[in-house]
Amino acid sequence: MFVGHFAVALAAKRAAPRTSLATLFAAAQLLDLVWPVLVLAGLETVRIDPGNTAFTPLDFTSYPWSHSALLAAGWAGLFGAAYLLRTGDRAGAAVCAALVASHWLLDVASHRPDLPLYPGGPKEGLGLWGSVPWTLAVELTLFALGLALYLGATRARDAVGRWALVGLIAFLLVAYLGNVAGPPPPSPTAVAVVTLVGWAVILPWAAWADRHREARTGAGGVPAAGA
Repeated sequence: MFVGHFAVALAAKRAAPRTSLATLFAAAQLLDLVWPVLVLAGLETVRIDPGNTAFTPLDFTSYPWSHSALLAAGWAGLFGAAYLLRTGDRAGAAVCAALVASHWLLDVASHRPDLPLYPGGPKEGLGLWGSVPWTLAVELTLFALGLALYLGATRARDAVGRWALVGLIAFLLVAYLGNVAGPPPPSPTAVAVVTLVGWAVILPWAAWADRHREARTGAGGVPAAGA
């Protein structure tokens, strides 16, 4: 999934109003933040194989350290612990850990059976990517619901809080639909580099937009702390 992961991060703002949207995004997408680094380091591999699934030309041939269930649980614990040590926010730490773990579960729904339970172990995947219409319907519905929950939990303090969010949502949707309709990437290295560049844009943008928003009454009752 792509925007499906952002959807759960947006929805999580209601449960963790003090936590920056950028942190929630990073938690929900942590496995995909680690993955391109490991690909560039030669520790994990991906192959460009148009037709591998209907939705994506990427064949994830080996990614046990970023995308196995066991390691996802480990990454979740590390991220949650690091957030707790930095902020002292137990609720936010629990939400962040849950978001990291949610990535593997959502990927299981999307991928063909290529997600290992542990390095070298059996692989899982329900294969939603076998259908483009169903993938779009599921992800965009999740994204709409997540955005609705985020908007219900926060309100703009000023024009930046309103329009920076609009721009961010538009950017995510354009990037998502562009990946669906665009040509296959030229190489695994290009995939990894573009992915990292994308995070370098999305995470600061999310932090900026979220700093200009505050929690609504009934969604924690306190403004976001930007952690």
